[in-house]
Amino acid sequence: MVNALLLFALVMFVSVYWYWPKFQQRFWLNKYHDSSLNEQQKALLIKYMPIYRNMTDADREKLERHIIWFLNEKRFIGCDGLKLNDAMKLIVAADACLLVLNKPWPLYKNVKEILLYPSAYYAPQTSTDNAGLVSYHNTVRQGESWPGGTLVLSWHDVLEGNRLPSDGHNLVFHEFAHQLDQETGKTTGTPVLTKSADYKNWARVFSRAYNQLKTHVAYSMPHVIHSYGATNEAEFFAVITETFLEKPAELRHYDPEIYTMLVDYYQFDPIKWH
Repeated sequence: MVNALLLFALVMFVSVYWYWPKFQQRFWLNKYHDSSLNEQQKALLIKYMPIYRNMTDADREKLERHIIWFLNEKRFIGCDGLKLNDAMKLIVAADACLLVLNKPWPLYKNVKEILLYPSAYYAPQTSTDNAGLVSYHNTVRQGESWPGGTLVLSWHDVLEGNRLPSDGHNLVFHEFAHQLDQETGKTTGTPVLTKSADYKNWARVFSRAYNQLKTHVAYSMPHVIHSYGATNEAEFFAVITETFLEKPAELRHYDPEIYTMLVDYYQFDPIKWH
């Protein structure tokens, strides 16, 4: 009797594990089946999101569905006196959803809330010196990504990222790339990959490109990827995601191997949108 119950429990667990994502997809498709962006929202994206202008109709339709889902499922909070409006939420959601254009719902399954500040803000930070002395101080930040599912963004810098679409800097791309990285439970620069066999190739290509950037930065050699990416592996993934989306042709010329790897991971080629 005990063995039969254990077998039944195992079968139920496996069934839920395999079919729950499909059930969720069906639920959300039904829930948002008739939802669509209105013409005013589309006009805002055309004005503030250059990539949106150049997308195919099919890609735009997919992005718009993701945006609607995101706006309904994630919480936005204004901080330091910032009064949020629908346009602000729309722009953040559009940039965030671009990274997961070809991913299934739930998008950013760990993300619960997005905190928006008017501009760069102060954040408390602790540091420990070689003697073990801990000091406390404030640092100025433009954004943060917390493993618990909270993102913090400077609205000024969100707008700047969209105003200059080819400079390799986009705060939303950067911080949401960190969230993709953190879905593994760690912040290592390696997000969740489709197949276990992919991790070996990712480690080889990623490590080689990261170390190459560190060398180029150290010796003032030319590099397409921003030097901040040489800080650590996690920042490298976030920065190269910005480069991939905003300077795709330059990145492909600079490092075709890692460009191909990013195309495989993100499941789209941004060159066609430029």
